[in-house]
Amino acid sequence: MKAADTAPLNLRTTRPVPLTRMGFGGAPLGNLYRKVSDEDAQAALQAAFDAGIRYFDTAPQYGLGRSEERFGMAIRRFGRDNIQLSTKIGRLLLDCEPHEVTPEAFVDVPQKRIVFDYTYDGVMRSYEASRQRIGVTNADILLVHDVCVFSQGSQEVSDAKVRELFDGGGYKALTELREAGEIAAVGAGVNEWQVCEKLLGLGDFDGFLLAGRYTLLEQEALETFLPLCEKRDVGIILGGPYNSGILATGAVPSAKYNYADAPPDILDRVRRIEAVCAAHGTPLIAAALQFVLGHPCVKTVVPGAVSGAEVEANVQLLETPIPAGLWSDLKSEGLIRPDAPLPSETADAA
Repeated sequence: MKAADTAPLNLRTTRPVPLTRMGFGGAPLGNLYRKVSDEDAQAALQAAFDAGIRYFDTAPQYGLGRSEERFGMAIRRFGRDNIQLSTKIGRLLLDCEPHEVTPEAFVDVPQKRIVFDYTYDGVMRSYEASRQRIGVTNADILLVHDVCVFSQGSQEVSDAKVRELFDGGGYKALTELREAGEIAAVGAGVNEWQVCEKLLGLGDFDGFLLAGRYTLLEQEALETFLPLCEKRDVGIILGGPYNSGILATGAVPSAKYNYADAPPDILDRVRRIEAVCAAHGTPLIAAALQFVLGHPCVKTVVPGAVSGAEVEANVQLLETPIPAGLWSDLKSEGLIRPDAPLPSETADAA
């Protein structure tokens, strides 16, 4: 399994988007939690391109535009036609006073504040601003950002944002852009599969960037959502394959799960998964990265990276041989669901 292997996001589109099996996620390059130098950011982007990665995802939220600007610098080197690009709508970045800056989890950001806007005008303004920051004429995929409960704080607010998307014309704007050939695919980038399922009941979406909700730890999405995606031929861009860190670090003290300290039951489950991986001589992080690609709807996995070394490490993990017996042992011990599809390209080292 190579980082440069490609699969179209959605065969149903008139313009399939050929995504490499590994993509590059732009949140860390917006200075997520800590400052990343311009030099390290460009080195990470260059290392991804040099490794054959051709799918790059960013958003206005990431560093209040800083990630998009850094992507733009790299894309001028790569050549726009040589990559697939996604960005997101839903947050407008407005000039403001210093005390009004809304950095969320990002540091060293421009003097901007965020206004959520999923209306027709909001979508068009957001997309135009993103094109200006990146320095491109178009994106390949445009994603509705963070209409989920996790991001909005309550089911009531999440439902209101979804209604705004459809009643306020935001969805109409997306479909107009797609029909005009401005973009090839529309979707949503969220932290919960439930809202994706709701969106599929309301409109015609090509794919979803789902963060952390189908992993070696969590497969609840197999109940109804992923079967619906298979039926509708909807592609999944899988973000957060390490569940915010614990599947990368293992069950160490202060291991993170869903952006917080992992609770005891999660720590215990990860220890059990780690033991199976160790018995097969396989790093937990490699198993976590490759497991998600076993599902036919998952077209690409997008782990984070803030340096060239981290990109190279992720590529090596994707290419690490995984003994087939590891997956069967995880199933027999009840650590992954019995109906979970498994990676097709495994090397049985037993």
